[in-house]
Amino acid sequence: MVCCDMDVLKAIGKMILGFLGGAVAGLLMAGAGLVCFTGMTFSEYFSKLQSVQFGETMLAVGIGVLAFFASMMILIPLHEAGHLVCGLLSGYKFVSFRIFSLTMIKIDGKVHVKRYGIAGTGGQCLLTPPELPLEKIPVGWYNFGGVLANIIAVLLAVPLLYMVKHPIASEITVIFMVADFLMILMNGVPMKIGGAANDAYNMMALRKNLVSKRAFVESLRANAMLQNGIRPKDMPEEWFVVPSGINYKNPLEVSIPIMAASRLIDELRFAEALQQYEGLYERKQEMLGLYVKEMACELVFLRLVAGNIDGAKDLLDENLKKYIQTYSKVMSSKERIRCIISLLRDNNRRKAEEIYNNLCARKDEYLLQGEVKSDLAVMEAILFPLAEDSE
Repeated sequence: MVCCDMDVLKAIGKMILGFLGGAVAGLLMAGAGLVCFTGMTFSEYFSKLQSVQFGETMLAVGIGVLAFFASMMILIPLHEAGHLVCGLLSGYKFVSFRIFSLTMIKIDGKVHVKRYGIAGTGGQCLLTPPELPLEKIPVGWYNFGGVLANIIAVLLAVPLLYMVKHPIASEITVIFMVADFLMILMNGVPMKIGGAANDAYNMMALRKNLVSKRAFVESLRANAMLQNGIRPKDMPEEWFVVPSGINYKNPLEVSIPIMAASRLIDELRFAEALQQYEGLYERKQEMLGLYVKEMACELVFLRLVAGNIDGAKDLLDENLKKYIQTYSKVMSSKERIRCIISLLRDNNRRKAEEIYNNLCARKDEYLLQGEVKSDLAVMEAILFPLAEDSE
């Protein structure tokens, strides 16, 4: 009897559906591009499709699908480079530049290459704002830079439609332009995608809302300090003062109370941190999904420290376990949580100390060194409380 794992069958099914969907999308995008830029009608386009051999059609479809994904591999770095150039020209300073999981970061004046990924993102450019009063800090060009780079790219591609004569080259050019146009729409028209604000939405929020602008500026500065090994408890206290009237649907604004609650953990004020996170978690329906997962992780930690084992178990479903395990490779906070789960839920001190020692050995591999220092200090305070008291 032959048997096959259901996950494998699902994966194969998704691949087949994905290919078929990509094939149809490729044909439609190629047709739309030719109609828009060459004057051909849809009727003429479909007539040409019917007149060619099936093999040639499938070749064109395959090239279209590959061209689309290859275009995205080019356009995502280009988009982030646009943010980088426009940010630097606005007076910002380089912090990090990430394409997929490959990240270049500046630490103590030197650029290092590390691996770091965030769910749902293909890249990220982080800079630090100039030292100016909040109202005078420029935010427009930094946020618009990615869209501007995509606009320049599509304009440069237009002449190629008239210069290239080979049909495959023409198809690739059209697919590139369509992919670029989609990126311009997704980032240049104000909207939220999966709950996360795009570049245009952020531009509007930052122009009209000083709380959002404060959150934007302080999160960039905090990220730069974390990268250079400074713990949250050692950052300026005013960054963590939560203003009244927070809009929990605004990802920028809600980052302020989340940062404040996180700092309480670094200060070992676990009871206060638990109260803050519980209050935030009650409003999870209003927040970005990534924030909700991060808060659930910290609540697992804090409930365990408070002795609420059942409360921690209620949150720690298979999805959250998988999330913690996956991101433990790039986020030291997930190793802290795994350590305390082993110690306080599983009563496995040997495993907890193994996780702690592993983080000590791998600490230089992580991107945010200030976060690593914080997580190690918190783990030590819980694992070795007598040693802490004797000091």
